[in-house]
Amino acid sequence: MDTTERTTYDTKAILMLRVAAVLWVVWGLVHVLAGAMTISKEASPAISAIADAVDPEAFEEEYAPAVGALVNQHGFNLLWIGAFTTACAPFVWKGSETAVFFAPVVAGLTDLGYFLFMDLGGYVHFVPGTVMTLICLAGVLLSIAATAWGRRA
Repeated sequence: MDTTERTTYDTKAILMLRVAAVLWVVWGLVHVLAGAMTISKEASPAISAIADAVDPEAFEEEYAPAVGALVNQHGFNLLWIGAFTTACAPFVWKGSETAVFFAPVVAGLTDLGYFLFMDLGGYVHFVPGTVMTLICLAGVLLSIAATAWGRRA
């Protein structure tokens, strides 16, 4: 599907898409930054930064190189997912059906895993992690609502 393909949206749906686009930029840039910071750190401080509600002393050991590689892979995933979602935002703003589909799917599934394993596990503070999950949820819901509303128009 061409990224310029659009559904005809009314004013309310356009507003929802524009708010969603702004949320995708915020969420995406935070994840690009988190990914870059994760890759740039050794395993112990990177894990401590991710699981910020856990006592940092719990991570003060030297990890095997494979653990560092795994943390870097996680950082890389955060970076590309954030960049992808940010890149989708201008197209969401313009009403591209493709972007309105892919931004919530990519970001939403990413944050679903975070919510299930980090938030529910009690390993993170409300700010910034859970706030980003709520921003993502709002983006997903607005994208779905705008699409449903746009189909009615």
